[in-house]
Amino acid sequence: MDEIGRIMGERKSAGIISVGSAVPEKKLTNADLEKIVDTSDEWIRTRTGITERRMARSDEATSDYATKAAMVALERANLKPEDIDLIIVATVTGDHPFPATASIVQQALGAKCPAFDLGAGCSGWVYALSVANSFVTNGTYKKILVIGADLLTKITNWTDRGTCILFGDGAGAGIVAEVEPGKGMLDFELGSDGAGANVLMVPAGGSRIPCTPEVLAEKLDKIVMEGREVFKFAVKIQGEATERVLSKCGMTTADIDLVIPHQANMRIIDSAINRLGLPAEKIVVNLDRYGNTSAASIPIALDEAIQTGRVKKDDIIVTVGFGAGLTWAAGVMKWVY
Repeated sequence: MDEIGRIMGERKSAGIISVGSAVPEKKLTNADLEKIVDTSDEWIRTRTGITERRMARSDEATSDYATKAAMVALERANLKPEDIDLIIVATVTGDHPFPATASIVQQALGAKCPAFDLGAGCSGWVYALSVANSFVTNGTYKKILVIGADLLTKITNWTDRGTCILFGDGAGAGIVAEVEPGKGMLDFELGSDGAGANVLMVPAGGSRIPCTPEVLAEKLDKIVMEGREVFKFAVKIQGEATERVLSKCGMTTADIDLVIPHQANMRIIDSAINRLGLPAEKIVVNLDRYGNTSAASIPIALDEAIQTGRVKKDDIIVTVGFGAGLTWAAGVMKWVY
C-alpha cells in the first residue's frame, strides 16, 4: 500500500494549455432552408434557437478543419507539430471508414506521433479530454492534441425538415499538457446507454447495413433521429451529469464560473440552466450562429469564450455534452491561463 500511495502521490496534473477552432466561411441561414424544405425562420428559431450554421464545401473533409483548428492551437501555444506526442480526433464524420482521420491530420501537420480517432458522438471531445488527461497524468505522454471535428452537413438528409435545420460544420482543438498541481482537469463523468442507440444514428454504411443502391435511395446513409426521445434524454442527463461530476470534486453549482454545454438546442440548454439554478451569464451559447457541430461544438464554444474574455485564470469550468450512443460526458477543470 505504501508503494501505491507513493505512485499516486507522484501523479501529475493535466490541463488545456491552448485552444483553437476553425469553421467554414459559408453560412446556411434559416432563410436558405426555407427554400429547401417546408419550414420557416420563426419555426426554427423558436424550437431550436438556431438562426444560421456553417457549411463546408463539397471538396472539403473533416480532416481539413481538424488540421486548421490544430494549427491555431499550436501557434497560440508556441509549439511545433513535432512537439506533440499523441493526436486524438473525436469525430463521427471521418474522411473515410478507415484510416483514422487522426492519421490524416498527423500527416497534414507533419507530426511524428501516435494518432487515433474516438467515436462518442457529440460527447466525443469531452471523452477525448478524459483519455488525454489519463495519459498525461500517468506520465505516458507530455503533450496531446485533442480535436473535436465534424462535418454533419455531409451526412444530413436535406429532405428531413426535423433534422436538416439542426446541423453545421466545424472543428475545435485543445492541447493537453502537464500543469501546476491542483489546476487543469479535476474529474470526469462519462456514461453510455446502448438501449438508446437506435434513436440517433446513421443506419447504413457499416457492417450491419452495407451501402447498396437501394439503401442510398432510402437515404439510410444519413442521420436518422427520434427527436422527442433525444430531447427527453438530453434534458435529463445534462443536469445530472453536471451534478455528478461536481460531487466527485467536492463542489456544488455555486462553485461554477462557466458552463460550456454541447450546442444542440436552446430549449435543452435552458432546461439545464433551470435545473442547476445558474444565471444565463454563466452559460456559453453560440448555437444560434453555428448550429449543432457535434464533437466540435464544445471546443468551438470554449475558444470563443476565451477569445472574448469570458474565461479567466483559475475559473471553474464545466464542459458537458450528450450524443449518439446514447452517450454523455461532463468534466470539471480549473483554468490554467
